[in-house]
Amino acid sequence: MKRHWTATAAASGIALLLVAAAVVAAGARINTSPSVPVGLYWASRAPVEQGAYVLVCPPSSGVFDAARTRGYIGAGFCAGGYGRLMKRVAATAGDAVSVSDEGVRVNGALLPLSAPRTADRAGRPMPQYVAEPHTLAADEVLLMGEGNPKSFDARYFGPIDRAQIVGVVRPIFTW
Repeated sequence: MKRHWTATAAASGIALLLVAAAVVAAGARINTSPSVPVGLYWASRAPVEQGAYVLVCPPSSGVFDAARTRGYIGAGFCAGGYGRLMKRVAATAGDAVSVSDEGVRVNGALLPLSAPRTADRAGRPMPQYVAEPHTLAADEVLLMGEGNPKSFDARYFGPIDRAQIVGVVRPIFTW
C-alpha cells in the first residue's frame, strides 16, 4: 500500500510540473515582486510603449551585480546571471527624463513616490543615478516600479536599451 501511495504521489507531482511547464510555455508569468502589482500576467505581442508592463533581462553591469548580491534582484538565466525583472515603461523615445533627489521626472512631470533612497533596509548606500534632462533615444526606455518607493528601478540604474526587453506582459489577475 505504501508503494502505491509513493508511486501515485510521484506521478501526480510529475503531472503537476508538466502542466505548470505547459502553462508557462503558453505565456503565463507570475510576479511576486512588489515593484508592480503581484499576480498573474500573460505574455503579449503588444508594442513596447509608455505604460506597458515588460519583462527585462538587465544588462551586465556593476549596478546589477550589486543588486543581485544584495537581493534586490534574483539570480537567473539572463546574461550576467541575473533574473528577469518586471517593470512598467515610464518613458520611451523622445521623452525628456531626469533623475534627482526629488525623484524621476518624465516630460517635466514628477512621478509619484519616485524619490531615490540613499540607503537600503540594511543601511547600505543605494546606487546614485543622477541625470539632467535627457531626451531618450530610439533605443532607450525608462523602467519604473509602479508607485512603490522601494522598487529597484531606473532611479538607480537609468535608461536601458530596448534590446534588453524580453517581452510585454498584460495583467490577468493581480492584488
